[in-house]
Amino acid sequence: MSRYDRWNAILELLAQEGRLSVEEAAQALDVSTATIRRDFDQLAQQQMLMRTRGGAVAQSVSYDLPLRYKTARHADEKHRIALAAAELVTPGAVIGLNGGTTTSELARTLATLPTLESGFTIVTNALNIAAELTVRQHVKIVVTGGVARQQSYELIGPLAGGVLEQVTLDVAFLGVDGLEVELGASAHHEGEASVNHLLISRAAQVVVVADSSKIGKRAFSRICPIGQIDTLVTDAQLSDRLAGELTDAGVKVVRA
Repeated sequence: MSRYDRWNAILELLAQEGRLSVEEAAQALDVSTATIRRDFDQLAQQQMLMRTRGGAVAQSVSYDLPLRYKTARHADEKHRIALAAAELVTPGAVIGLNGGTTTSELARTLATLPTLESGFTIVTNALNIAAELTVRQHVKIVVTGGVARQQSYELIGPLAGGVLEQVTLDVAFLGVDGLEVELGASAHHEGEASVNHLLISRAAQVVVVADSSKIGKRAFSRICPIGQIDTLVTDAQLSDRLAGELTDAGVKVVRA
């Protein structure tokens, strides 16, 4: 297990339990207590947890983890979602992508599809997506302005509007922290939600890409009402009840 995988596992345990001793973490991850103590100290330095005597406790930031700590969550589901969502993109299309692990996986999938080798355009506020795909000659990258948010690598703030207000998108793929019929799509951070709302307002088609753990949940800040979402691409674990509620609300549900 890599260090980042181990850190992700520690933060997942803390999110579930709220408190974790060195011995409990060492047993759960099958590593030495010395390794766990170092991990706790390093995560505390990054304000991902709070150290206590003999252990650690969760703090609110651990529910909004930096991207590199979230990549291991639902990895198989995200890959299947990306493959299914990629089928909605045609050669020459202009697509929008916000930040997140699922949209990042989708970006990688799109960049390697033989059917899109003739080229397409990505408009994004995600620095990691732009950096990773810049080397792909057949992918035109347009990056919004804004201030970088460390937790998600997304550019946020009013500077992003200068670019987004001047483009039109064939389809916007939206990663979310929560999606439910009553609230719609939502994000943990209000700055991300604001830019994401503007991104999808420029699109002819809006597709939410999210694993089933996000469905039926709500986060702090609303991105858009359910009526602005055309399609949800999620995994096969989505319950029939939730799928039915979304379908009744006018959302096409694709379970990959």
